[in-house]
Amino acid sequence: MATESRTRTLLRTRDVMDRHFNEPLDVAELATIAHLSPSHFLRQFKLTFGETPHQYLYRRRIERAGTLLRSTSRSVTDIAHEVGYESLGTFTRTFTKLMGHSPLQHRALGPLPLAPGCWIMANGRPTQVNLHGGTTEAQ
Repeated sequence: MATESRTRTLLRTRDVMDRHFNEPLDVAELATIAHLSPSHFLRQFKLTFGETPHQYLYRRRIERAGTLLRSTSRSVTDIAHEVGYESLGTFTRTFTKLMGHSPLQHRALGPLPLAPGCWIMANGRPTQVNLHGGTTEAQ
């Protein structure tokens, strides 16, 4: 399989994982979508994306949980179940391992900014030209 075609197929498979991230991972089904054997699919996925399908799925679940923790007042248990964890303990351990702090500490970081951090870092606050030719930060 050509590299570009393989990458496209694996991207399509990863899109399926993104749409169903809260469901159990079925490597055989994903391999079928990618037209590969399960063992070859696992190798190619890791080669292409730098992590196994399971690692990718865990990360996606935790990313979604992090967003929900900071943007809703729902309980940690409800969020854990929504993103596909049956055990609160497993969710908390995985979250802490990947994020470096507990779910409650993550919630304490406060609400998410209205603009993505990458945009804020790249653009900063807008400036306005004043009547004297200089610039000032917008209020």
